[in-house]
Amino acid sequence: MGAADWCRSSAGAALVLATSSDPQHPAENMADGSSETFWTTTGMFPQEFIIGFPKCVKISKVAIQCYLVRTLRIERSIYKDPVDFEQCVEKGEILNLKWMGFSTYLRFIIKSAFDHFVSVHRVMAEGTAENT
Repeated sequence: MGAADWCRSSAGAALVLATSSDPQHPAENMADGSSETFWTTTGMFPQEFIIGFPKCVKISKVAIQCYLVRTLRIERSIYKDPVDFEQCVEKGEILNLKWMGFSTYLRFIIKSAFDHFVSVHRVMAEGTAENT
């Protein structure tokens, strides 16, 4: 089996935290696999969200579809709970990133934006499950 997209709710991903909440554009939209739906921030930065995987995954590639994000930091945790995150990358322009290894959680921190609000349409993390 090839690399799966572990950020989809259909793959067992769970949105653990989102710092903004808009009932018309909830954070769960980022994990539904559609580019048509999205999560929107409600102003002020930084904003962040954490996605948890159903098991430890060896991530090979991360991609994010978003608008107006200026600076984004991605961190990972390999623990059972979303603690002790390690910074993996911080970039101004994010499209596709080759990756960094094992993760059970990914934290995305939107540090700055080109406007007061940003939208995140889809987050993808390709990888394979760790053999347990």
